[in-house]
Amino acid sequence: MIKRIDHVEITTGKLEETLAFYTNVLGFKIKERNPMNRPGSPLQEIDFLTLGDTMIEILGVKDPAPLSTNVWQTGYRMMALEVDDMDKTLAELKTKGVEPTRPPMVMGKTKRAEIKDPNGLSIELRQW
Repeated sequence: MIKRIDHVEITTGKLEETLAFYTNVLGFKIKERNPMNRPGSPLQEIDFLTLGDTMIEILGVKDPAPLSTNVWQTGYRMMALEVDDMDKTLAELKTKGVEPTRPPMVMGKTKRAEIKDPNGLSIELRQW
């Protein structure tokens, strides 16, 4: 039956900036880049990035619709990345120009913070 989540898709009109963020800032590796040549289609490229056994698919499109500003809309809200040490992770991200959009907070025995990617998509950082 179902084994696991295979990947999560991210749509962007800022392909190279998005790839640079996920690879240079967050440490994902490019698994595969697939330029698309479909006349009339806004889809320009499909790329797969991996981080350990996690994969995301970046869809580079021409003129995507804007991101909703309503955080409580129906749909996927954000992805979460597990970190070893919240303080060290945030310090490293700061050297790469990334500031938290929600500062770290203690939730029971865990810590949680949020950052945004170049498209404005929220990414939770979680220390268990």
